[in-house]
Amino acid sequence: MSLSQTLSRPTAVLRLFSRPVQIILAIAIGLAAAALFAQMEGERGVPPIASGGDFEVRGVKVDVLGKDADSARYAGWRMAQRQAWRMLWTRTHGGGGAPALSDSQLEAMISGIEIDYEQAGPTRYVATLGVLFDRARTGQLLGVSGNAMRSPPLLVIPVMWDGGSAVSYERTNEWQKAWARYRTGDSAIDYVRVAGSIADPILLNAGQTGRRGRLWWRVLLDQYGAADVVIPIVRLDREYPGGPVRATFSARYGPDNSLIGSFSLRASNDSGIAQMMDEGARRVDELYIRALNDGRLRPDPSLIIEEPVDPNALAIENATESAVEAVDLPTVAATGGTSYSVQIDTPDVGSVTQGEATVRGIPGVRSATTRSLALGGTSVMQVTFDGTVDMLRAGLQARGFSVAVSGTTLRVTRRAAGAPPAAQ
Repeated sequence: MSLSQTLSRPTAVLRLFSRPVQIILAIAIGLAAAALFAQMEGERGVPPIASGGDFEVRGVKVDVLGKDADSARYAGWRMAQRQAWRMLWTRTHGGGGAPALSDSQLEAMISGIEIDYEQAGPTRYVATLGVLFDRARTGQLLGVSGNAMRSPPLLVIPVMWDGGSAVSYERTNEWQKAWARYRTGDSAIDYVRVAGSIADPILLNAGQTGRRGRLWWRVLLDQYGAADVVIPIVRLDREYPGGPVRATFSARYGPDNSLIGSFSLRASNDSGIAQMMDEGARRVDELYIRALNDGRLRPDPSLIIEEPVDPNALAIENATESAVEAVDLPTVAATGGTSYSVQIDTPDVGSVTQGEATVRGIPGVRSATTRSLALGGTSVMQVTFDGTVDMLRAGLQARGFSVAVSGTTLRVTRRAAGAPPAAQ
C-alpha cells in the first residue's frame, strides 16, 4: 500500500463523519436564525385605542326579556344607556336626579357601546356593558368642559412580574393589553402609549426601568416626545395552578422608580385576570391623578433638555475668542434649521397628512415628517424650523392649535372654534 493510499483513508473517514456534523450544524444554525427572526418579528404588543375625551361609564348590567333575541338585545342596550346616564350624572354631580331624556336624545349623545360580557337567548339578553358619551354633546348638559389640570406628556412602561420574571414590551402580556385598551382621554394624565412594535421592545423593556442614568433617559424620552416616565407595575401570585390569582399593583414614576401608592386585587382563576388588569389600570390612573393634584407627580428637572443654543450667537462668540472650546450644539438638520419634536393627536390617517400639511405651511418650516405614528393616539412629528421655539409656537397658535412647550418638544392640540389661545 502506497503512502498516498494510507493517508487517503483517514481523510475519507473524516469526510464521511463530517457530513452528518455539517447537516446537524446547518440545522442548528437554521433553527437559531428562525428563533431570532421569531423573536424580532413576533407579536410584541397591542396598539393603544383612541384617547378621545369621551365620558365612559363601565359595569352597566342589564337583564331583559323580548319577543325574540334581537328585540331583547335592543331593549337591553336602551336600558343600559338610561342607567349609564344616571350613573354619569351621579358621578359628576355627587347625587341628585338626572334630567329626564328620551331614548332618541340619549342615542344622539352616545358615541359607542362596549360589550364586556353578554349572553343572548331566544327571548332573553344578559350583559355587562360600557357606554361612551360624546364629550362635546354631553359636556354642556353636565356643566363639565374638561380637566382643570393636565400633566405634561408621560411615557408609560407597564411592567408585569409573573413566575419570578418581569416583562414589559418584550412580549404581549395582559398588563400591557390593559393599558392599551384603557381610555385615557378623560384622565388628567397625558399618557404617551406605544404599540410595542419595531424598536419599542428593545428600548422599553423591563430592565430599562432599573436604569438611573439621566443621559440615556433624556435620549429615550426625547425619542417618544415625553417629559418624564410613569411605571405601573403588577406582580401576580398564584395560590395553585388554575386557582385564585392575587395581584399587587404599584404606581411608580421617574428614573428613580419612586413609589406613589399600591393596592391588591384578587381573581378567582386565570379567566378573571383580564378584568382584574382593567380594574388595576383604572385604579393606578387614580393614584397618578391624586399625585398630580397634590404635587407629588412632577417632572424630574434633571430630565429637562435645555433650550438649544442659538447658532448665530455661537458663531459671533467663537469669532471673538482666540481658543475654540467644544460646545453642545442643538440638533441641526443637514439643510439648516433647528429640529423640534411636535406631539399631535392623530385619530385617523387623514389627520396625519393634514397635520403635516398644516405645519409645513408655517413660514420658516423646512420639513415636517411623522417619525412615530400612533393612530388613535398621539404621534410625534419631526419639524425642521428656521427660528426659535417661541416663533414656532406662535406659528402653530396662529393655525388654531393650543401649544405647550418643554425644551425642544411642543405638545399641540386643536382648539375649539372661538376659543382663545392657551396662556403659556
